[in-house]
Amino acid sequence: MRHTLTAALTAAALVTVPALASAQDSLRIAGNFSQNTKQVGIEQAFFDSLGENAGVELAVNYNPMDVVGVKAPDALRLLRSGAFDVMSVQIGMASRDDPFFEGIDLIGVATDMDSLRTVVDAYRGAFDTRLQEKFNAKVLTLWPFGPQVFYCNEPIETLADLEGMKVRSFTPSMSAMLESLGATPVTLQFSEVYPALQRGVVSCGVTSPTSGNTGNWPEVTTHQLPLSVSGSVQGHFMNLDTWNAFSAEEQAALEAQFKSLEDQLWDLAISANGDAVACNTGADSCTDHTKFSMELVEITDEDRAKIKDIAETVVLPIWKETCNNVDETCSATWNETAGAAAGLTIN
Repeated sequence: MRHTLTAALTAAALVTVPALASAQDSLRIAGNFSQNTKQVGIEQAFFDSLGENAGVELAVNYNPMDVVGVKAPDALRLLRSGAFDVMSVQIGMASRDDPFFEGIDLIGVATDMDSLRTVVDAYRGAFDTRLQEKFNAKVLTLWPFGPQVFYCNEPIETLADLEGMKVRSFTPSMSAMLESLGATPVTLQFSEVYPALQRGVVSCGVTSPTSGNTGNWPEVTTHQLPLSVSGSVQGHFMNLDTWNAFSAEEQAALEAQFKSLEDQLWDLAISANGDAVACNTGADSCTDHTKFSMELVEITDEDRAKIKDIAETVVLPIWKETCNNVDETCSATWNETAGAAAGLTIN
């Protein structure tokens, strides 16, 4: 069976078409945002060699989602419709279609990479089951951009200084956190943040040090608070009809290759962000990122404790209500999986 991987045009993304329906058995791919150059570089190399490495005959044409006009919140619906066969999904934004998925990376639950990986692995099975049932798609990778920290174009010293500010958010639980701090959350996808910071639409944005650096956020911000509030977990998902068109042997080979992609992206999240912080703030130790001159704000013990308290008293109760309204077993499933891994229980 020959499979051709091509990027769909924007118009095609809005039309419901069955996977593998064409005479050419065309697979359609939307990758990550082009501004995330390190992640996109890994994706590009992966898809270019996927067929050869998996032993499956594949022709690949990879394009970032913004190049083909895809909006991050639409990803799950586009996968379900079959408009794309493989997508790099920003789970926090796409979870507006189903709050269950945000349970993999709720604000304040896992703020370092080791604990986050434990939570992600614990939630993976339930996540994949629901993705298949609700959106006719299969999990192939789950990985983080890295610790999500604050970039601001106004002086800040602690989280308390966010009060009254407009701050970029990209998940419902992040918005709940910001509101509890007295800030106004503004939901923006990554490609929209630089101009929003530049024009004063928002005063701060939250992203990983690596993404902020490669997206040139330090050009339009002055202060970095490196307090991690989450990991911004992403995923590569495949339309289930497309997946089922592969033989069992091809599926096993593809899963092995996507596991290697996942490992590469985890390694990037763990290794690259320290250097990105150094480069953002002009440190002599900067080596692999663009050097800027932001002011590095020291994290206080009070702010660390505040994020944990917000997670337990604000984020988890709000998410429970929202998710249980969709599925009454939602919080119970979370408690048995992600919650158990994190040592937290939603009452």
